[in-house]
Amino acid sequence: MDAQTHNRRTLTLAALGVVYGDIGTSPLYALRETLNPAHGIPPGPESVLGAASAIFWALVLVVSLKYVLLVLRADNHGEGGIMALLALAKQAVAQRPRALRVVALAGMAGGALFYGDAVLTPAISVLSAVEGLSVGTHVFEPYVVPIALGVLTGLFLMQRRGTASVGAWFGPVALIWFAALAVGGVYQIVQHPQVMAALHPAHAWYFLTEHGFASFVVLGAVLLAFTGAEALYADMGHFGRTPIRLAWYGVVFPALVLNYLGQGALLSRDPGAVDNPFFLLFPGWALYPMVLLATAATIIASQATLTGAFSLTRQAIQLGFLPRMQVIQTSSRAYGQIYIPVVNWMLFVLIVAVVIGFGESADLAAAYGLAVTGTMLVTTLLTFFVIHYGWGYGFGLSLAATGAFVLIDAAFLSSSLLKIVQGGWFPLMLGTAVFVVMLTWVQGRRAVLARVGTSDMPLMDFLDTLMAHPPTRVPGTAVFLNASARTVPHALLHNLNHNRVLHERLIFLTVRIRTEPWVPFESRMQVEPLGHDAYAVTLTFGFKNRPDVPATLEGLGAQLGVAIEPMETSYFLSRETIISDAVSDSGMARWREHLFRWLSRNAGSAVEYFNLPANRVIELGSRVAI
Repeated sequence: MDAQTHNRRTLTLAALGVVYGDIGTSPLYALRETLNPAHGIPPGPESVLGAASAIFWALVLVVSLKYVLLVLRADNHGEGGIMALLALAKQAVAQRPRALRVVALAGMAGGALFYGDAVLTPAISVLSAVEGLSVGTHVFEPYVVPIALGVLTGLFLMQRRGTASVGAWFGPVALIWFAALAVGGVYQIVQHPQVMAALHPAHAWYFLTEHGFASFVVLGAVLLAFTGAEALYADMGHFGRTPIRLAWYGVVFPALVLNYLGQGALLSRDPGAVDNPFFLLFPGWALYPMVLLATAATIIASQATLTGAFSLTRQAIQLGFLPRMQVIQTSSRAYGQIYIPVVNWMLFVLIVAVVIGFGESADLAAAYGLAVTGTMLVTTLLTFFVIHYGWGYGFGLSLAATGAFVLIDAAFLSSSLLKIVQGGWFPLMLGTAVFVVMLTWVQGRRAVLARVGTSDMPLMDFLDTLMAHPPTRVPGTAVFLNASARTVPHALLHNLNHNRVLHERLIFLTVRIRTEPWVPFESRMQVEPLGHDAYAVTLTFGFKNRPDVPATLEGLGAQLGVAIEPMETSYFLSRETIISDAVSDSGMARWREHLFRWLSRNAGSAVEYFNLPANRVIELGSRVAI
């Protein structure tokens, strides 16, 4: 076996845990909720066949066709996920202002809804697994919520240490889990092989059309079978398109289908098993081992979701949609292994509140669908812009490729909206809050830059005037970080006003984040000599690169033409303090201006974000009124 084949198999195994952890735990609750009598569909063998058939064809259409075949093609230089897709779509419509605004708003909405998914996935998955304890005996019922909270607390405490050590177990444990899904399904199918008729689409069509309004309502439960499909796309950069597809078609899809058919076979013979058909699939002796295995699988699913939330947050920061936050690298080899304390503990508080407030996975199911389908609809819409404007395909072909999926996503989303009162309000409220924060930050930063720009002076004119009667030049290098490469940094003006000296070498540094994930190290620097030992330098990073300014300057010193000595280099930053101005017009409501000022005050330090040495940084403040 050659190295390439071995590497592909390794990645495929790893993808089972990280990529498919969420969708792999859906059998714990999906068919049970689809056949919930509260939907208004009368119970019976035909309903069981219809529910199993609807889930099967949902997996085929939404996962196999939409995500695995279509969306995985829309990669941003090998990277996927809602933010990578947003960056790709923005690049495609950069010359179309109206389309650009639509794309940006849609992308922010999809990213905001993802945080609802990040809260609900650990809550519903772990609760569903622990609830298996009460199948064998009611003794455990009072302890389900405390045990679930204990598992979740341990998971969140583990985040600061990183997941590299336990991540190696994700793939093998997930493989055992999917094998158990398949074996449990086959065990029941052989006892009632008539359930195989569910593969015929006529049963799904009947189930979803012949029960009036109840058929529409039940869509909100069917979608629980493909929650986590977004991870297929989000984790493409970690594993690649081929291993993800191999894992789906070779392991995950067959195991899921067999398990859902097995649950259908069980319910056809024993309708009373509808309370928890998953755990009742297995013989009595296997119940508690399956509870342990299911708990391990849900921890893996939760970890994958948390990793996705950390990754999405960092991408949103680098693309300018969120303020800077502390990002801790937990692995020296794997760039994707990060920990964001603020996000971690905010999610933990929300998850604890959700678990205590809802109490049962059945109640959480009503809230879950809205976050999932909202993100999926945004993904489909952004994919249209990429196909039509980015790839250059005609409008008709682009619409044909995405239009049917828009209708499917819209149908599932509409059904989920019916459950706002039962719990759908939670992801909607959380998503709205995150969306407002993103939009406020984007508009606020735009207003600040516009305000600062009114007092900017051209850099070259200023240097020519200054050097006509230069101040004292002192040894060393001064790096002035500035948003614009052509204007005078405010930190330079403050330094001259207070210290009345210049360093012998001046670097006016601008950092740019591009709408592609990675920029090669050797391609990150552009240098423009300005004379007088001054240089305008632009460092360009991808939205998944770590913007390490000192390492880049030192590593590319030859390209700059001078050696950057760390102990002889000082970094000058201008930190704006946002104040209120009754006469300025930021375009935001007054309460949003207050929100922006709060976000700005609590934003992470540029020193940490750009990895600047703290003992070589001078921060000079300025007041900006909006």
